[in-house]
Amino acid sequence: MRWNSPVLSAMLLLTPLVDADPTWPSQNDELEEIMYQVKGYRARQFGGTVIPCSSQASGPGRHNAAEWVRAAFHDMATTTIAGGPRKGGLDGSLQYEITSSDNIGPAFNTTLKFMADYYTSRSSVADLLALGVYYAVRSCGGPVVPVAGGRIDAKEGGPIGVPLPQNSPFTFEQQFLRMGFDKSEMIQVVACGHTIGGVHETEFPQIVPVGSTANGEGQMDSTVDVFDNKVVTEYVSGNTTNPLVVGPSVRATRNSDFKVFNSDQNQTISAMTEPATFRSICARVLRKMIEVVPAEVVLTDPIQPYAVKPVNIQLTLNPGASTLQLSGFIRVRTTDFGSDSAQGVILTYKDRSGSNNCGSRGCTYPLTVLGATQGFDDTFVWFPINIEVPASSGISSFTLNLQMASGTSRVYDNNGNAYPIQDGILVQKPQSCLLEGRLQVVAGVRNDLKVSAPVNLHLSYKTPVADPNRPIPTLNDAILEMEKYECVGLYTLYSAVYEGLGDLAYATKVDVVTGAGTSAAQDTFKAASDFGAKCIDFQAPPASMCSRPNDPGPTEGTSSSTATANPTVTSPRPITSTTDRATSTSTTTAAEMPSHRQALGDFRLAGCNTEPSGARALAGASFAYDGMTLESCMKNCTGFYYWGTEYGRECYCGNTINVSSKKVELDQCSMVCSGDATEYCGAGNRLELYASKGPMPTPATPTHKPTVSSYDLQGCWTEGVGMRALDAKSTAGKVTLESCAAFCKNYHYFGTEFGDECHCGNSLAASANLTALAECNMPCAGDASEFCGAGNRLSLYYSATTDGPSQPLIVSDYSWSGCRTEATGARALAAKTAVDGAMTLEKCAATCKGFKYFGTEYGTECYCGNDFAKGSVVVASNQCNMECGGNAKQFCGAGNRLSVYQLTLTIPKVPVMKPKKGKP
Repeated sequence: MRWNSPVLSAMLLLTPLVDADPTWPSQNDELEEIMYQVKGYRARQFGGTVIPCSSQASGPGRHNAAEWVRAAFHDMATTTIAGGPRKGGLDGSLQYEITSSDNIGPAFNTTLKFMADYYTSRSSVADLLALGVYYAVRSCGGPVVPVAGGRIDAKEGGPIGVPLPQNSPFTFEQQFLRMGFDKSEMIQVVACGHTIGGVHETEFPQIVPVGSTANGEGQMDSTVDVFDNKVVTEYVSGNTTNPLVVGPSVRATRNSDFKVFNSDQNQTISAMTEPATFRSICARVLRKMIEVVPAEVVLTDPIQPYAVKPVNIQLTLNPGASTLQLSGFIRVRTTDFGSDSAQGVILTYKDRSGSNNCGSRGCTYPLTVLGATQGFDDTFVWFPINIEVPASSGISSFTLNLQMASGTSRVYDNNGNAYPIQDGILVQKPQSCLLEGRLQVVAGVRNDLKVSAPVNLHLSYKTPVADPNRPIPTLNDAILEMEKYECVGLYTLYSAVYEGLGDLAYATKVDVVTGAGTSAAQDTFKAASDFGAKCIDFQAPPASMCSRPNDPGPTEGTSSSTATANPTVTSPRPITSTTDRATSTSTTTAAEMPSHRQALGDFRLAGCNTEPSGARALAGASFAYDGMTLESCMKNCTGFYYWGTEYGRECYCGNTINVSSKKVELDQCSMVCSGDATEYCGAGNRLELYASKGPMPTPATPTHKPTVSSYDLQGCWTEGVGMRALDAKSTAGKVTLESCAAFCKNYHYFGTEFGDECHCGNSLAASANLTALAECNMPCAGDASEFCGAGNRLSLYYSATTDGPSQPLIVSDYSWSGCRTEATGARALAAKTAVDGAMTLEKCAATCKGFKYFGTEYGTECYCGNDFAKGSVVVASNQCNMECGGNAKQFCGAGNRLSVYQLTLTIPKVPVMKPKKGKP
C-alpha cells in the first residue's frame, strides 16, 4: 500500500463522477471525513484494524480487511423481494444477527464493535459497513469502490438467507438472484470477495480440519493479504489451494467456490484472468453489492472529497459579549497540485445582512497552513481559523481565496452560494461541560430572533446493550426545553442539564434549535467530547448593555463588568440537579491549537523519532487505544526511562532506543492525540519521544538462562516456514522467561520471541531450525536481564516433567524431522517394520539403527527407511498426537501420521533433557 499516490487509473474504470465540488454543508459531511481523512493530521482513524491489509488485529489468521468485506456481504445477503418491493439489503441488520446460524465465528462481532465508535445520527451502521468495503479493498491494493450515503438502519434482524458452503449450485443461483445478481455477477462477486482472507478451521472444520494450518486459516489464494486476481488465476490454472475448491471440502460437498465458479463451465471466471479486467469488474460488482438497499432508501451520489471544505466551524460569544469568535479549519485538497503547493488561504466574510460592515478589523483575514492529511488516493492540508467578528454586525457567509506558491490563486464560493454561517443561536462550548455522565449545555440566542418558540436542546446519545452479541449501542434521542437565563449584550443565555448519560457520554452529539421550518435557527452536531469537565463562567457586560443588534450596545473592546454568570437553572424533566454558581472568569474562547508539550511531569520532549525497519524504537511495552493522551501514555510507562506516542493512539515504553531509530524534524510528528486534540501524538512511523529528566539507568546485561523452573534451554530456533514453531497457545506483553514458563506450564515447550511474545506447544514445527544462540539477542520486555528471542527467533525451552506427551527434539542419534503422512498406496518408510504394544521412540530408534529415518505411527508401529515413498508429505506437527504404547510421555504418530526422526551425524549442541525426579 502506497500513501500519497496520485488518483489511480482504477477510478477511471468506474461510472463517471461529477467534477463539481460538493456544496457545503452536505448530509454526507461526516461520512466524507471518515472516508478521506485516513492518516495524518486530524485523521479519523477509521482504518485502524485494516491498515495494513495484513493486519490481524482480531487474532492470528483473522485478516480484518477480509472480515470487513464479508460483514457487508452478510448484512446485505438477507435481502428479499418476496411479496412486493425489496426489503432489507445493506441496512445494518447484521447487528441483530450475530448469533444467527448464517454468521458463525467472531468476525462480525469484532467488525461491528470497532465501527460502533463511528456510529452517529449522520453515519448509520449500514453506511459504515459500506465504507468498510472501500477501506478494506483500497488498503489491500484493490480498486476504488464508490460509496454513496443515505442508508437507513434496520430495527431488527432479517431472515436467514446467507449462502452456505453446503448449498447446491442451483440454490446459490436462486439466492444471488434474490439479491439482484445474475449468474455471471454471482461468480464475479464471490471471486472479488474471496481474493483476501481465508476459511477458519474453528468455524468450518469440515473444510479446514482443526490443526491443519499454522494460524487457523486456510488461505483462499497464495496472496492472502493482497487484492489481486490470484484466486482466479490459480483456479483456472489448476494449482489452487483454495479450501473452498479442493481438499476436505470436496468430500464434505462444501467446495462452494468450485460450485459457483463452475456453474457456467468456468466461462465467467476465465474472463477475469487479466488483472485490469478483474479490478474493473470488482469495482463494479462490489459497488452493486453495497447499493442493495431497501426500496424506500434513496442513496446519494457517490461521496467525493471537497476541493475546499470548512470543518468544525464554530461561532462563540466572547467574554464581554462585544465580539464573536469564529473558529474551525479550512481543509484544502492538494492531490492534483503537482509541483505547486498551497501557500495560504484568504477568508473574506459578509456581515449579518450580507454587506461588508465588518468593523475596524475589516472582512478579510489570511490563514496559515498547519498540518497535512493523507487518504488512499488524496492529500490535504489544513488552515486553522481564529477570527474575531463584531457581535453588532455579525456574520452570514464567507468565501475563500486559495493562494498558491506559484503565485496563482483561485476563489472558492461554494458553487456560487458562499459558505453559509448563522449567528442567531450558538452553542457556548466554554460555558458547557461534561463530567461523569452529567451534561450541561449553554446556548447564546440573539435577542432580535423571535423566540416565542422554545429554545430546545436536542441530544443524540448512546447506551450500551447489555448483550455481548449486540456490539452496536442503542442511539437515543432526547429533547429538552432550555431555560432562559440572562441577557448579555446582544444575546441571551439559555441552559439545560441532562444527567445519567453513562459510560458512552463522550459520544453524545448536541444540537440547539429555536423556531421551526425555514425560519429555524440551529447550531448542530456538536461533540460533547469537546466540552471541558468544568463549565467556565461567562464574563457578562452590565445588565444595562442588554440590547438588540440595531440598538446601542457593547462596542468592540468594551470592558466587561466584574459580574459573572454561570447558569444555575435546570430544565424540565429529566433534569434532576443543578450546578453551584462559581466565581472564576474566562479571558478567551479562542480554540487551542495543538502543540508539542516540552515537558510533562518528570519527562522532557526528546524529539520526533522514526521506527526502525522490522523492530520498535522502544521495545519495553506497548499500548493502543482510542482516547490516547500524552498524560495517559506517561502513566502507562511508569518505571521506564523513555516513552512515546505514535499514530495518535499508540504508546510505547522502553529503557533504550533502538540504534536504527533516527531523529527527524519535529513537525513530522503531526498527528494529534485521539484523546486530546491540543497535543501531538507522533504520526505514522513517527514517535513523539519523551525521556526522563533523571539519570539514565545502568542497563542490565541480558543472559541466556540455562534453566527456568522445570524447563531447560534448547537453544535459539527459527520460526517454521509459513507456520508457528509452537502453535498451541500464545500471549504477548511484558514477557519474561518466568512468566512464559508459567503461561505454558501445561506444555512441554515454551519459546519467547521478539522480546515480548510467548508461545507454547508439545511439538515443534518440522521447518523450524536451530541457529546460533547469539541470534536470540533481544531482551525480554518484562526483564531486560534475560534474552527473549528476536525477530523470527525463539529462545526455546523444554521440560520433560510436564504432564502429558510431547515430541522430544533428540532421540538417541536421531533428531526431530516432522510429522508426515503415509505415501499414496504405499508405506512412506518401507525398508523395515516393527509392531510393539509397548513401543517407545527409543525402541524404534534402536530398531532402525543404520537407517536414515525412523517413524512411529498409531502408537505402536515403527517404520524405517532411507527415503520416503511418493505421496508422503509433511503436515502440521500437532497432527502426530497419539501417545506411544510404551511411554505415555511421548507422541508416536497417529492414524496415517508418522512421527519422523532423521539420523543426525552431528548432534545439535543443545541440552538433551532427561526426566527429573519428583514426577513420573
